[in-house]
Amino acid sequence: MNRFKASRFRHVAAKPARKETWIRDVRASSVTSCGNHIKSSCRLIAFNADSAGVLGIVPVESQDGGKRPVTQLCCHSDVVTDLDFSPFDPLLLATSSADRTVKVWHLPESGQDLPSCPGVTLGPEGCQVDALQFHPTAAGVLVSGAGRVAKIWDVAQQKALTALDPHGDLIQSVAWKQDGAFLGTSCKDKKLRIFDPRTKPSAVQSIQGHENNKDSRLLWMNASDYILSVGFSQVREREVKLWDTRKFSSSLISFVLDTSSGAFIPLFDPDTSLLVVAGKVSARWELHLCSPLVTQCLTEGKSKGAALVPKLALDVMSCEVLRVLQLTDGFIVPISYTVPRKSQQEFHEDLFPDSSGPVPASSAQGWWAGDNKQVCAWLLAWPRETLSTSTESSSLSSPPSSLSSPSSSAPSLSASSPSQKSLQSILGPSSKFRHTLGTLLPRSTHITNLKGLNLTTPGESDGFCANQHRVAIPLLSAGGQVAILELSKPGRLPDTAVPTIENGTPIADLCWDPFDPQRLAIAGEDAKIRLWRIPPGGLQETLLEPNAVLRGHTEKIYSIRFHPLAADILTSSSYDMSVRIWDLQAGREALCLRGHRDQIFSLAWSPDGRKLATVSKDGRVRIYTPRRSPEPEQEGPGPEGGRGARLVWVCGGHHLLVSGFDSRSERQLYLYDAAALTAGPLSVLSLDVAPSTLIPFYDQDTSVVFLTGKGDTRVFVYELIPEAPFFLECNSFMSSDPHKGFLFLPKTECDVREVEFARAVRLRQSSIEPVAFRVPRIKKEFFQDDIYPPTAVCWEPALPATAWLVGSDGQHRKLSLQPKDMTPVSAAPQDVPLRKFVPASHYLEEKSDEQKKEELLSAMVAKLGNRDDPLPQDSFEGVDEAEWVGLRRG
Repeated sequence: MNRFKASRFRHVAAKPARKETWIRDVRASSVTSCGNHIKSSCRLIAFNADSAGVLGIVPVESQDGGKRPVTQLCCHSDVVTDLDFSPFDPLLLATSSADRTVKVWHLPESGQDLPSCPGVTLGPEGCQVDALQFHPTAAGVLVSGAGRVAKIWDVAQQKALTALDPHGDLIQSVAWKQDGAFLGTSCKDKKLRIFDPRTKPSAVQSIQGHENNKDSRLLWMNASDYILSVGFSQVREREVKLWDTRKFSSSLISFVLDTSSGAFIPLFDPDTSLLVVAGKVSARWELHLCSPLVTQCLTEGKSKGAALVPKLALDVMSCEVLRVLQLTDGFIVPISYTVPRKSQQEFHEDLFPDSSGPVPASSAQGWWAGDNKQVCAWLLAWPRETLSTSTESSSLSSPPSSLSSPSSSAPSLSASSPSQKSLQSILGPSSKFRHTLGTLLPRSTHITNLKGLNLTTPGESDGFCANQHRVAIPLLSAGGQVAILELSKPGRLPDTAVPTIENGTPIADLCWDPFDPQRLAIAGEDAKIRLWRIPPGGLQETLLEPNAVLRGHTEKIYSIRFHPLAADILTSSSYDMSVRIWDLQAGREALCLRGHRDQIFSLAWSPDGRKLATVSKDGRVRIYTPRRSPEPEQEGPGPEGGRGARLVWVCGGHHLLVSGFDSRSERQLYLYDAAALTAGPLSVLSLDVAPSTLIPFYDQDTSVVFLTGKGDTRVFVYELIPEAPFFLECNSFMSSDPHKGFLFLPKTECDVREVEFARAVRLRQSSIEPVAFRVPRIKKEFFQDDIYPPTAVCWEPALPATAWLVGSDGQHRKLSLQPKDMTPVSAAPQDVPLRKFVPASHYLEEKSDEQKKEELLSAMVAKLGNRDDPLPQDSFEGVDEAEWVGLRRG
């Protein structure tokens, strides 16, 4: 009857990654312990390095095939014996050590400096701590095994909730049941023990597990009553046993894999019931417990450890059901387990059952008081959109690289299931841009061989400026030289000097006129603003004389910005703590705003051009209505730190987003209601610790904000919404080396056929590179009108300067980005589901009862006569047998 137990994973194939994608610069420790020596969250990988007490930290994903940096966390004074990431925070890491302590670390995002001190230290214990594991349902609960005693810790309170009765010998492993109610341990005294730690400290059950006392491990099978143990027989054979804790007198299944001195590392996926048993010294094995089939995967090099990558980081659209990380002496080798399917254009729901979500079900104190709530199921909802034939917009076709939440509330998505709606009510909405892919465009579009870049522009400046035609880049030379490069002429710049603008004084800031792409405004350290005109084809010779010079400020200028609607209106801020508004047509100062008590970090016009906002070093955010009063209309508390800040109007001009620093130099985002500035920020989001101020770019069409700083390697991406949780995280763009500047171009530069919704230019030390931000969609032959609402014609003025100055207002006309030869996805014909099997009623409806009986009897006899005939379920899963044979041979 085994033929009736065919698994949908029976054709799973283990494939090590190509060598060029292995994680390099890894020097793994040779110290032996009961730990796995490597663990992974959705974002980071931690492993034992070759120095005692040191862990290597490396990001799970890399962008554009870039090299992943390996950094070192000096966490203990002796060997790290075990480590574990929190199931609810991919940056929270617990470590145990031979120095008798347990430490909990909050790691920064990739590319940032690692902490030098832990957030929490537990202990010291009476002997070295050999094992630890976070609780699967409660936040901040941790179990540790030190010597013969296991302790349950409340990490936040930094105290032990209980200490379990001593074991007969050293504890070798600890394991929580998936529902968080029971704890299992394996011990050198050869016993397996089950504890109910909230009821009593003594074991409720125990039994002899393996006959040899060498390195046994224990793990629970899902939230069921089954446990699995690995260890050694009396003759040192490596064996696996399955136990039922309801009948704990003997094992249900016991089998031997091989004879070796190396301990097994069991890795179990509770969602699919797939088990990987990794040999520390020899090969790796994959077992599926629902089948007697055992699949062996041999790999190069000696294994030092192994870990599973969490389900949320897998490429589910490629049918990747598991990913194992093998730790060797010099590499971390990703090994992908995939199920071959004919189509990878749809989400195969049978391979990916609901998984545990990233939100804890209870607090430590709540769990200890008896709370047995379970973690809400994570629906992996983004691929499920492909299953609905009523979906109006095409679904995503690439996997998430970071934590994402269930399906967006966007109207273009199909209706969610009741369980999904319940989860959304807990977790809140997510962005339809959450799987944004930032892609560096081909080298043929780059401008290279750039020389003499000025890296000392003030922090209030973006460092360079760009429009749809050209970029202006300050150079490191006397006289304030600015290079003007045409984006339409990519390639290598000549080795000889290129024509420049000779500004005559060091440059403080510069920007292009949005309504005149040939006019460039440059603010100098001599308190003057010079206006330059670039010939239509670009600079052919050095420019020495500006078209106009604006004088009025008495000290160095911080920044300059053009008005978003009115032609010939420019605003500037200065060390004289004033903001001046200039009428360029008349060549004079029109308005002067007062009220600042310290340096002005940033200023920004509202989208309707009526208000002006500033953020200052005096710790205040201000809003002016310039045509009414030179004094601020509103003031509110700004960022605490005085290191720098930027601001931008968001959410239709009803909110302000400020990026700045707190008193500990952590970069933060502050969201304000522009009508209630005095009330302080509606929400504050902490990001990381880095020296540069985050420069925001906000896309009014999509409500997506991009944030990065000069010298950063990451561009943060969020969709902003006017209600809690306010910030919806999207995939970040990561580069292999720091950029010197990052600016965005008008929406018309985007390739809508590739679902590109933002186009940027990235300034490096010697090149300029365009970067496209795209939303992965399957049906790209249709115009994705949910991504592209009519956009403002922001390159045409809505009114002249004279009209705006006397009180008139205007607005940009709107333009559709839909190509004439593309149909909107909202009007696309719906896919008609194909019936794979003809119902029995089709054959029976026109026949007599006697005919029906005769045909059914004939069919039954035919089946009984040929037991080798394939069963119907054989065609439901996997690939055809002939195709599978071809895949194995290939």
